[in-house]
Amino acid sequence: MQNNKLLTVSNFIILVTILMYILQTNMDNGSLFLGLNIFFLEANLWYQPLSSMFAHGGVGHILMNMFVLFQFGNLIEKYRGVKTFLILYFIGGILTSLLSFAFMQMMGFNHNLVGASGAICVLLGYVALVDTYQRNGIITWIILISIVPVLIGLPVAWYAHLIGLAVGFSLGKFLR
Repeated sequence: MQNNKLLTVSNFIILVTILMYILQTNMDNGSLFLGLNIFFLEANLWYQPLSSMFAHGGVGHILMNMFVLFQFGNLIEKYRGVKTFLILYFIGGILTSLLSFAFMQMMGFNHNLVGASGAICVLLGYVALVDTYQRNGIITWIILISIVPVLIGLPVAWYAHLIGLAVGFSLGKFLR
């Protein structure tokens, strides 16, 4: 039996994310319904912490996130298994969404959180924990992708990246 590296859970999630983005862009107020925002509380849209991981702010946003998910999702899936990957991506991603939403509420931010980068930063936090050789580089990279866009005026949920890193590191300790 041939081992096809394209048939991975990570790649399936990438496909679903692309399909969800297409759905999001073709429905009225798709970003508001699928992103994580005040409607989570006010309209009881309980699915938003999960659906926000599949919604994105544009083609560049989804391409960048899916590129990193392809790299690190497949890496974790190959070396640590599908179960570890799924726990990190979905449990970690939902925790990151909820903690980011709580941070927004605490700070008085009224943003619409979209994107897989919080969940992806969970994966990166896990890799930083288990691979000490890459740890400093991963942490530096996450800080750069969190701070630099804000400095040049791009709307980036920097706190979701940092929270995701911490969640991935913490979940990694639990999974080890």
